[in-house]
Amino acid sequence: HRSSIGDFVMRDIIILLGPPGAGKGTVAPVVKSKLGVPQLSTGALLRDVVRQDSKTGLKIKGMMQKGELVPDEIVMKLLKERILHKDCDRGFILDGFPRTMEQAKALDTLLTEMRERVTMALYIKVDPSILEKRICGRWCHKRSGRVYHVSSHPPKSMKLKNGAPDPQTMRDDKTGEALYQRADDTPEALKRRLVDFHKHYDGILEYYRKAKKTVNGNGSIQEVRKRVSFIMDDHMTSTFVIRNAYDLVDKPKSKL
Repeated sequence: HRSSIGDFVMRDIIILLGPPGAGKGTVAPVVKSKLGVPQLSTGALLRDVVRQDSKTGLKIKGMMQKGELVPDEIVMKLLKERILHKDCDRGFILDGFPRTMEQAKALDTLLTEMRERVTMALYIKVDPSILEKRICGRWCHKRSGRVYHVSSHPPKSMKLKNGAPDPQTMRDDKTGEALYQRADDTPEALKRRLVDFHKHYDGILEYYRKAKKTVNGNGSIQEVRKRVSFIMDDHMTSTFVIRNAYDLVDKPKSKL
């Protein structure tokens, strides 16, 4: 069931925005737990389709193998199909999407057609020096997308060699499969990525200024999650008041 207010359907649609290493994976579980809605990422959607070996999946697989970007039209089609699933009835979280102004406008067009809109753009703001520490200590599991960090979230198998993690011991906790470090998880690459981030995201943050909430992403996982929890509690209270106000207005008066 989706309640409506005025011209809009009241699903909670949250987008998580932040530079590489900001901690979207840290923030998302808090938002997901508070709202009871799924976390969606376009990367995961694309990987799921590729595994299906469908016509679309084979096409996307070919693009990815060539290092090509998947067209926004395909991404939006997959996203539209996904947000119609039952688990999205109360809303959903978009992790790291949109990435460009074109995608932001395409998302708005899709939501407007469905009589919906982004209810919160949660921006995670982190100092560049902290981003470097986070990025350079990150290890990933290719099939699942699980992310580990040598300081804050090391895999259980990790052993040190000459004071640094031994690559041979970096294995996924669930599968035991080898972890890897992304080629662009280096200080030099991070500088380029931050320039690219601000080139695209400064406009997106302005585009969503009315829905934007900023959280301080510096500090420990516990500290950041606590800040996000306060923001979500305030959001849920505001949404509850608005919904109930409209319910009172729209509720038919009983006949005496």
